[in-house]
Amino acid sequence: MNPSTVSPSPAAPGGGPGTAAVAPPATAPDADTGRAAGLRSAALRFSMLWVLLLLVAAATVLYPGFLRPANLQDILTQNAAVGIIAVAMTFVIISGGFDLSVGATYALGSTIFAGVTKSTGSVALAGVCALLAGLAVGGANGTIIARWKVNPFVTTLGMSSVIAGLAYVYSNSAPFIVDQFSFQYLALTAVAGVPLPIWILLAVFLAGALLLSQTGYGRNIFAIGGNEEAARLSGLRVPWLVGSAYVMTGVMAALAGMIDASRLGVGQADVGATVALDTIAIVVVGGTSLRGGEGAVWRSAVGLLILATLTNVFYSLNISQHWQLIAKGCIVVTAVALDSLLRSRRT
Repeated sequence: MNPSTVSPSPAAPGGGPGTAAVAPPATAPDADTGRAAGLRSAALRFSMLWVLLLLVAAATVLYPGFLRPANLQDILTQNAAVGIIAVAMTFVIISGGFDLSVGATYALGSTIFAGVTKSTGSVALAGVCALLAGLAVGGANGTIIARWKVNPFVTTLGMSSVIAGLAYVYSNSAPFIVDQFSFQYLALTAVAGVPLPIWILLAVFLAGALLLSQTGYGRNIFAIGGNEEAARLSGLRVPWLVGSAYVMTGVMAALAGMIDASRLGVGQADVGATVALDTIAIVVVGGTSLRGGEGAVWRSAVGLLILATLTNVFYSLNISQHWQLIAKGCIVVTAVALDSLLRSRRT
C-alpha cells in the first residue's frame, strides 16, 4: 500500500497527529448526582428537625413569652413523664413491636407509689414497689409476645385492660391523696435551679441514646426489627432481646407515673388515658418507623419537643383539649403515611 494514500487518524484533544481520540470519563454528572442524592438523604434524615425549628419560630410569634426560661422549664417538666416512656417505646418500635399498655402501667405506678406511701410512710419502699410492678408488667408482655408469639397489638391491648383493673382494685376506685412532703420530693426538688424531673428526662434520653447507638444490644434491636428471622438464624437471642424492650417500657412507664403522682400529690387509677397515644406520637413524629428496624433516640427527642411545643401553643391560645386530641391523632396518621410513602419510594 502506498503510504501517501493513508490518511492520518484525527488528533485527540491535546494530543499529536495520529493519536486516537479518547472520550474523557463522565465523572462530573455522576458526582453531581451523588451530591444531590446526599442532600436529599440529609434533608429527609433531618426533616423533623427543620419542622421543629419552624414551629419554634411560629410559636414565638403567636406566643411572645414562649422562649422565656420559666415557660421552657414548665414545658419540659410537664412532658418529662411521656418523654421518659417515649425513650423505651423507641426500643420497642425499632424491634418491630408495639406497646399499648404503657398508659395503664403509668396509672398503676402512680397508684402504687401513692398508696404504699400513704399506708407505710416510706417513699423509698413505695418507689421500689411501683418499679417492681412496672417490671412485672413488662416481663409479662415480653413473655407473651416473645415466647408465646402472640401479636404485640393484641397482647398489650389486653394487658392494658388487666393492668387498669388491678389499679382500680388496689385503689378501690378512689384516689390516694398524699400530703407528705417527702412524697413530692421527686417532682419538686431542683438541682442547679432545674427541676429533678428534667434531669431524669435528660439522663434517660442520654442513656437510651448511648445504649441504642453505641452498644451491641442496640445493634441487635435494629437487626431484629429489620428481619427477625435472619436475626434468629444468625444466633441472636431474639426472645430475650424482644422481652427486654418490653421490660424497659414497663419500668419507664411506672417511673413516669411516680413522677406525675409526686408532682400532683395524688395517685389514681383513672389517669393515663392518652399516654399511649402521646408516647407513640412522639416516637413516630420524630421519624422512627412503625415497621421496625429504623429510628433513633434523638429522633424521639425531636418528636417530644414538637408535640410539647404544639401543646404549649394550644394552651396559650386557649384552644380546647378536644381539638388538641384531634390534632395529635392527625399528626400521627400523617407521620405514618409519610413513612410508608418514603419507604415505598426507596424500594
